[in-house]
Amino acid sequence: MATWQPDPSFYPSPRMAAKAPAERLAYVASFDPDRQKPDAIAVVDVDAKSPTYGQIVGRVDMPNAGDELHHFGWNACSSCLCPNAPHPHMERRYLVVPGLRSSRLHIIDTKPDPKNPKIVKVIEPEEIAEKAGYTRLHTIHCGPEGIYVNALGNAEGKAPGGIFLLDPESFDVMGQWEMDRGPQQLAYDFWWHLGHDTMVTSEWGTPDTFENGLVPEILLNSKYGRRLHFWDLHKRKHLQEIDFGEEHQLVFELRPAHDPTKAYGFVGCVISLKDLSASIWTWYRDGDKWAVKKVIEIPAEPADPDVLPPVLQGFKAVAPLVTDIDLSMDDRFLYVSCWGTGDMIQYDVSDPFNPKETGRVRIGGIVSRASHPGAKNGALNGGPQMVEVSRDGKRVYFTNSLYGPIDPQFYPDGIDGWMVKLDVGENGGIAFDEKFFVDWPKGHRPHQVRLQGGDCSSDSYCYP
Repeated sequence: MATWQPDPSFYPSPRMAAKAPAERLAYVASFDPDRQKPDAIAVVDVDAKSPTYGQIVGRVDMPNAGDELHHFGWNACSSCLCPNAPHPHMERRYLVVPGLRSSRLHIIDTKPDPKNPKIVKVIEPEEIAEKAGYTRLHTIHCGPEGIYVNALGNAEGKAPGGIFLLDPESFDVMGQWEMDRGPQQLAYDFWWHLGHDTMVTSEWGTPDTFENGLVPEILLNSKYGRRLHFWDLHKRKHLQEIDFGEEHQLVFELRPAHDPTKAYGFVGCVISLKDLSASIWTWYRDGDKWAVKKVIEIPAEPADPDVLPPVLQGFKAVAPLVTDIDLSMDDRFLYVSCWGTGDMIQYDVSDPFNPKETGRVRIGGIVSRASHPGAKNGALNGGPQMVEVSRDGKRVYFTNSLYGPIDPQFYPDGIDGWMVKLDVGENGGIAFDEKFFVDWPKGHRPHQVRLQGGDCSSDSYCYP
């Protein structure tokens, strides 16, 4: 009888994962918007019993400047227990950290000392372009077959963007994932329904349309991404495209139901060209096809043009700008970041077609500049952006920077970084943890948060 045991942070089902021990550390992407000094992964103490609670207790600097660290992930997760491609003796040990601007991949070992992770491998952009044909690396997910990486541009930085695979043990670049991409050209986020053998991808734009900031002409002419794509995950073949229509721009973050028997998920649309509102849509099975339904609309708020950035002055309103969402492990609560107005909103999505608002806090915001009980400098800028939920659903962490070149378009005075935590009530409701306010070191801004042992956007499951 073998005595090997699966990684204790792997769980066969989301129900089991929700009973996992509380995280003690958070890993946070920290980047220099001026691209003069190296970006870093910061380690934040999130153990409420620790004397260094709410402080940065470690960091690992990248070897180069200008990476723009963005969305990173683990080398392995609970999907390693899936019956279609099991490798349960993998270890959740390495962070796979891409540079969105540099197209460079960093493999970071967190095991010997979790507070002092070390870079053990760097994969240069030339190798990725040669072996996979992609650049501008955006999102990492660990899957049953290996590590999936998506990219927003091809080797020349143009369309199409897409996905490639890394070997989960050697971290060698395997090659391009798509066998038949159909009409898909633009890329942004991706996720899957393992139980339904379906990949879902969303859209932003090609690197030349965002690397120096959003281009108003492209936005107003509805040339940014507005589509979802559905794929056969096993055959790696495009199956269906859904166009949200010319009014809707920037179809971004994807959050499928954690329960693998449920064939639905949520996606955020950043802005409506009609009225600056943001929206949340549910995708779902409708017969033998996929369909979408708008289930939440968040309106823009009228504002004095004198306090608005130039990009919004003509509209006389502040857009909510929904830039991230996250779904609790029990598929009950959806968290929606409104980076423009400064709201973090909690919805009960037990019925995914009829969400009910159950909680809201405000911090930062283009106009409101709302403060935090733990802040020392009064008015705050930036707003709720990258959001992460603990596996048990009791804690919500978020940061306030979107993307280096876009931050000053909406916050012209610059963004002073911060990271905060919310406590979640048993039946909904959210409140700031007054003792947790990380005033981010000047010169860097915080972006994505990953929780030690996994979180609500890191793992996928094959058992209900």
